[in-house]
Amino acid sequence: MTEKHRGSAPSSSSGSQGAHLHRTLGLWNLVIIGMVIIQPVAPMGIYGVISDKAHGNVVTTILIAMVAMLFTAICYGRMARVYPSAGSAYTYVGREMHAALGYVVGWSMVMDYLLNPLICTAFCAKAAMNILPGLSFYAWILIFAAFFTWTNLRGIRTSAQMNEALCAGMMLVVLIFLGSVARWLWRFHHGPGFFTRPFYNPATFHVSSVFAGTSVAVLTYIGFDAVSTLSEEAKDPRRNILRATVLVCIITGVLSAIEVYAAQLVWGARSFPEGQVESAFAMVSQQVGGVILFQVINFTLLIANMGSGMGSQLAAGRLLYGMGRGNALPKSFFGAIEPKRRIPRNNILAVGGFALAGAGILEFFASRLGGGAYEIGAQALNFGAFIAFMGVNAAAFVHSVVRGGSRRLSDILVPVLGFTICAFIWIHLSKPALWLGVTWMSIGILYGAVRTRGFRSELVTFEVPQEEG
Repeated sequence: MTEKHRGSAPSSSSGSQGAHLHRTLGLWNLVIIGMVIIQPVAPMGIYGVISDKAHGNVVTTILIAMVAMLFTAICYGRMARVYPSAGSAYTYVGREMHAALGYVVGWSMVMDYLLNPLICTAFCAKAAMNILPGLSFYAWILIFAAFFTWTNLRGIRTSAQMNEALCAGMMLVVLIFLGSVARWLWRFHHGPGFFTRPFYNPATFHVSSVFAGTSVAVLTYIGFDAVSTLSEEAKDPRRNILRATVLVCIITGVLSAIEVYAAQLVWGARSFPEGQVESAFAMVSQQVGGVILFQVINFTLLIANMGSGMGSQLAAGRLLYGMGRGNALPKSFFGAIEPKRRIPRNNILAVGGFALAGAGILEFFASRLGGGAYEIGAQALNFGAFIAFMGVNAAAFVHSVVRGGSRRLSDILVPVLGFTICAFIWIHLSKPALWLGVTWMSIGILYGAVRTRGFRSELVTFEVPQEEG
C-alpha cells in the first residue's frame, strides 16, 4: 500500500467516468434513514438485558450512552465536511492517516455493514415464523432478502420514501405504548420519588452496575454512522451530514429514554424471568395493554428489523462502492454505477446474496451447535463497528490538531473521549465476537497482501467526488 493519497485537501475527482450517485437527499431524509437503520424502537430488544445489568437504572444508562456516542457522531460529521464521500471512515482514515490504516478500517466496516442486513434477515425470518409458521426459516429468509434487495434496486428516492413510511409506523406504535402506560398508571396512587426512580433508584444504584448496563445500552445507537455513507447522495453534504448524524444520535437517545422510562415506571427494578429477558419489553406491554399490545410490539419489532435490513443494505452498497472506486475491492464490479437509477446495483445484489446465504449457513450450523443466526451475527457486528468508530475519532484528531494545529479544547477532547470510550467497549466484546472479528481481519490482510505482492505496490486510492450545483 502507498501513502500517495494521504493529505487533508479533498480531491475534486469523481472517481468514475459517466454515471455517478445522485444528490437527492435533504437533511430530514438523512435523519429518517439513520433513524430507521438504528430503529426508533431500538431499546425494546435489549431492554431486559440492560435492566438486569443496571438493576433497573435503565434511563440513566441510555442517556450516558447517548453522550458517549455523541463524541463519535460529531467526529463523523466533522470528517464528512472535509470528505463528503460514500467511503465514510475508509476515506477519512486513509486520507488523514495512512492508506494501510484506511484499508483496515474499510475492511472492518465491510464486516459490520454485511452482517447488519444478514442478522436483520435472520431476525425477520424468525419473527415471521411466529406469525405464519407454515413456511420454513429458509423460505422466509429468501422472501426478506429478495424484498430488501428489490426495494434498494428501485433507487435512492424509493428507499427514502419506504424508510419514511416505516419510521412513521414505528412512531405510531411508540405513541400507542406510551398512551397505554399513562392509562395504566392513572389507576394507581404513587408515592414520593416514584417518577424519579427510573433515573436514580437509591436502593439499587451502584456505579459498577450502571456502567455494566451502559456497555450494553450503547448498542442502541449502532448504525448512526451509516448516514455518512450517503454523503454523495446528500444535498449540501458538508453541512447536512454533520447535522443529520448528531440529530440521529440525539433523537434516538431522547426517544429511547422516554420508552424505557415508561417501561421502568411499570416494571420497576424487578428482575425478568429466566429465559425471557429478550422479550422483556413485550412483557411490560402485555401488563399495560394486554395480549393485543403484546402482539403489536412483537409485530413492530419485525417491521423495525425490516427497515433496518433495508437501510443497512442501502448503506452497505454505498460503502462497497466507495471502496471499489478506490480499488480496495475489484473496481470493475464494486465501483460501477447503474446509469439509469444511478445506484451501485452490483453491490446491492451482492449484499442481498450475502445476507441470504449467510443467514442460511449460520442457521444451519447454529441449530446443531446451539443458538441462532441472529445471536451469532449480532455478537460479531460490533467488532467492525467500533474499529471504524476508533478510526474516525483518530482521523478527526489528526486533521484538526496534528495537521491543522488547532488548540481548541473541543477539537482535542471530542475525538480523544470518543476514541477512549469506543476502545474500552471494543476490548470488552465477547470472545466469540473477537474471534470472528480477528478471523475476518486476517482474511482482509491476506487479500491485501496477495493483491499488492506483499504490500509492495499500490492497493487503494481515496477519491472524493465533485459536489453538484
